[in-house]
Formats: sequence, C-alpha cells, structure tokens
Amino acid sequence: MAKSGLASRLYRGEAGLDIVGRRKLWFAVAGALVLIAVLSFAVRGFSLGIEFAGGNSFQVPASVGTLEQAEEKVGAALAAEGGDAEVVTAQKVGSTSGEYYELRTSQLTPEQATEVKAEMAREFGINADQISGNQVSEAWGEQVTSRALLGLIIFVAVVAIYLILRFEWRMAVAAIVSLFMNLFLTAGIYSLVGFEVTPSTIIGFLTILGFALYDVVVVFDKVQENTRGITANNNQTYGEAANLALNQSLMRSLNTSVVALLPVGGLLFIGAGLLGAGTLKDLGLVLFVGMAVAFLTSILLATPLLVLLKNYDPRIQAHNKRVLARRGAIARGELAPKGAPRAAEGADESIDSDAAALAGTAPKVGARPAGKRPTGARGGRPSGGGGNRPGGAKRR
Repeated sequence: MAKSGLASRLYRGEAGLDIVGRRKLWFAVAGALVLIAVLSFAVRGFSLGIEFAGGNSFQVPASVGTLEQAEEKVGAALAAEGGDAEVVTAQKVGSTSGEYYELRTSQLTPEQATEVKAEMAREFGINADQISGNQVSEAWGEQVTSRALLGLIIFVAVVAIYLILRFEWRMAVAAIVSLFMNLFLTAGIYSLVGFEVTPSTIIGFLTILGFALYDVVVVFDKVQENTRGITANNNQTYGEAANLALNQSLMRSLNTSVVALLPVGGLLFIGAGLLGAGTLKDLGLVLFVGMAVAFLTSILLATPLLVLLKNYDPRIQAHNKRVLARRGAIARGELAPKGAPRAAEGADESIDSDAAALAGTAPKVGARPAGKRPTGARGGRPSGGGGNRPGGAKRR
C-alpha cells in the first residue's frame, strides 16, 4: 500500500496546501514583520562594528586568562586612561601564530591609545610589545557601504531584465519585492537581536540575493509551466494553477534550502564556534539567517504576490469568472460536468442559457462553430436530385 503521509504527498506534489488561497494571511504577517523591523530600526538601531562606527582594536595573547578576564582588565584600563571609552566587542581568534583575544573599543585619540596599551600591559603582567593595536576610521566602512549599495542596484537591474525576458514583468516585480523583503527582514533580525554589522555582513547580504533569486525562479518556472494556455480551458483559475505549482516545487525548494543551510551551519557553528574565526562567524551568520528567510519569502510571498498582480489582467479576470460561473452552473444542475452521460432524448432540461453561455468550455482550436442544418435536408440526403423512388415510379 502506498504511503499517504505528509512527506510522501509533498514529494509527489499532492499535499494540497492552500498557500495562494491564504495570501491575505501571509501579506498580513509580512506587514507585521516589516512594522516590527521598522520599530527596531528606529529604537534599537544597528550594532555597528568599528569599521562603520570607528574605534580601536587591541590584540592580546590568550595566555593571559579567560576571555571574560581579559575583557574586565581592558575595561579597567580604559576607565583609568581612556575616559568614557568602553569595550564594544571581545572574541577569541585563532591564527598560525597562536590564539589571541581581539577586543574592540570606542574611538580613542592616539595619546589615549598609547596610555591604554601601557595600562593593559600592567594589568596583564606582560610586555607592551606583546599587545598590538590599530585604529580604524569610520570612513572605510562608509566606502564599503557605498560600494555594496552600487552592487545591489546593478544586481537588481540585471535581475529585472532577465526575469522580464525569461518570464514577464509581473513575475519580475514579484521576485524583486521578495528579494527586498528578504533583505529587510534579515536586517530586522540583525537589529532586533543585536548582531554586529561588519564588512563581512555586507558581503553576506549580497550573497544571499543570488540564493533567494534561485529559489524564486525555480517556483516561477513551474508556475509558468502550469499556467501556459490556461485561458483555453475552464478547469482551473490562475491562482489554483499557481498553487498547484507551489505544491509541486515545495519539496524541491525545501531540499535545496536544507542542503544549502547545512554547510553554512557548519561554517557558523564549527568554524566560528570551535576554531574562533571571527570573520567566518560574521559571514556565516548573515548567510544562515538570510537563506532561511529567503526560503519563506520565495514560497509565502513571491507566488501569492504574482497571483495578486495577474488577477488584475483583464484576460485572467475573464477566465477566472468563466471558471467560477461554470462551477456554479454545475452545482445548480444547469450544466453537466465534463465526462458526465448525456440526458435521454426528450428529457426535461431546465438550463439557464446565460449561465451556459458564460460557463461553457472554451472552444478548441480549429473547432467548427455550431449551427443549424441546411434547410430541405432529410435523412442526411440533399433535397431534390434524381434518386430512385419506391415502387419503381417514374419521374414526371
């Protein structure tokens, strides 16, 4: 006996999940998430790294103690010599020369940085030359941001042209809205949770755009296949055909997302957590969050938005009305469903001619128009002519 579980039906595309039909719910959820993200941007803002906010970075050997102890001693040195400066982030970093702690602080003057470095050497009981430090200007982060924005604009323009040529402009609009929603929600998670924004984060943002686009194109390709020539029949509305395409490609999208998230998760939790690579953590975090959000937006937002746009097309509107009218006529008994046995000759038929005209199946290509037989025809023979007469009667 064939399995009828949800997983099995998903693989066969027979789960029947009504995703497009509940598009108002998904739009409401997306609107609520956008509102939360906007409030987070206004209230919490972003936790900017020193590349964007400016600051100082100090590296001390990991042999001085635990990371918490190192952070406390650097904080004490800043309080003694740095005035209002404080430790912004602290992390353990590994390299070929050994492990060390990287502690990033607020902006310091060159004189303050020298005094803090000397105080840190006294606090840790090591030589000052074992502590390295550098100052980072916020101008470098601004340059990275401007380059990233330029890359984003070029990417969106190229994507729009490709989707218009490959599909149509409505699919291009739905895909681009899904891309921006993906970026917006990922940024909202960063702001809400307080993840640090670094240049690696910006690179990760641009990377997840390609993954989100791939997922949307896979679904749209199936939608285009299911809706090709849809106005030539009265069996499905455009939304129903698009929803079927979502069910048929849902498992493929899920498998693609899981396979993509596994190595990113390894990069994040193993490379950053165990090996202590800070850059890997920043890159892996944004990829993990962005890819997870991209899967949800490509399924729950892109296709429902496409159906909403297509329903404004007059051809699709007329087609949807025709399908619904046909179903209503069948439900009322005014029209026999396709494949049903015809009524016996002479039986009483009460069919609404207007409903039948609106709900009738679309004519097939090359079909002859229905019409009355030529007058004068009887029994399939043409009228008149010199056919044989019964009884051998001669023609007069």
